[in-house]
Amino acid sequence: MPRFSRRSFLQLSTAASAAAAFRVMTEPMLAAQARHRPHAADAVMIDSNENPLGPSQGARAAVAAVIPQGGRYLDNLTDEFVQTFAQLEGLKPDYVHATVGSTPPLSLTVLTFTSPQKSYVTADPGFETGMMLAAVSGARTVKVPLTKTYAHDVKAMLAAAPDAGVFYICNPNNPTGTLTPHVDIEYLVANKPKRSIVLVDEAYLHFSEAPSTLDLVKADKDVIVLRTFSKVFGLAGLRCGCIIGRPDLIDKVMERGGWNFMPVTAVAAATASLKDPLLAPERRRINASVRQQTFQWFDRNGYSYIPSEANHFMLDTKRSAKDVREAMAKENVMIGRVWPIMPTCTRITVGTQEEMERFQSALQKVMKS
Repeated sequence: MPRFSRRSFLQLSTAASAAAAFRVMTEPMLAAQARHRPHAADAVMIDSNENPLGPSQGARAAVAAVIPQGGRYLDNLTDEFVQTFAQLEGLKPDYVHATVGSTPPLSLTVLTFTSPQKSYVTADPGFETGMMLAAVSGARTVKVPLTKTYAHDVKAMLAAAPDAGVFYICNPNNPTGTLTPHVDIEYLVANKPKRSIVLVDEAYLHFSEAPSTLDLVKADKDVIVLRTFSKVFGLAGLRCGCIIGRPDLIDKVMERGGWNFMPVTAVAAATASLKDPLLAPERRRINASVRQQTFQWFDRNGYSYIPSEANHFMLDTKRSAKDVREAMAKENVMIGRVWPIMPTCTRITVGTQEEMERFQSALQKVMKS
């Protein structure tokens, strides 16, 4: 049985009711909110950081095989997923908890460790969901600009919030796709205020060659790591992820509303994806190839951008990026959001080669108009 069975049913019910009082804003919800208009069926959708390749053949076969059992909760499939992930990463199984994507545990972690007395600290620009949940908990949100190399400025984050409850590090960062060195994250963990935690979102890690921060979890540091199968593994619509950390930290987070059953199709697909050792490296190669070809096209045509290690990047339009987004939508190409600190930049998701060629044609038309 899950370790949460030690809690009383009343306590779990109360926590679940509290969790239901807020709205978890996911990446696709934020993208749709910024879109402002319906899109055609044949639109180029490069605004939500999805993987255009979708589930692998092995994942699709696993989903097809489990569908006849879809009327059952099948906790054993979730157990297999956790065991598989833990074994591959060299973790104890009780350090891993399956979640419906990575946004719910991100939200619950912020609610757990922030308050009017404990601030939420994030990069600027950074993924917005944590800031929204900090407002729910009554916490002060501290937004710290990235460094000149677009890494998290950990020393500035520490200086800006001696009252921090959560330091949020997305690595590679959303929206810039840039990396923060592991040594900087180590420094943050070593110098953070007592009883605060470092929350590392590794949603896009597999698109890069960067090391994970799971070594800090294994060392029992005050670190929580988030993983999702929505990105490199292409399971965004199936919703599977996990939260990794010391059991006492996971308990605190999940008792706030994490008592749920996983979709059987999601855990079957995720487990099959984990068992394919060639899947992530091959998709990293494909993404890097299309991304690099896009950057080379930018270089030839005089466009400015931030070099990325993820499946998205920031394009500097040298004018109101919101206006460019609206004009691109009229060309049936949906591009990403605009962050207030970078009003002339918009985030672009790396699509297929064909999609990026359509994006390039539309961009040329819009920028010359």
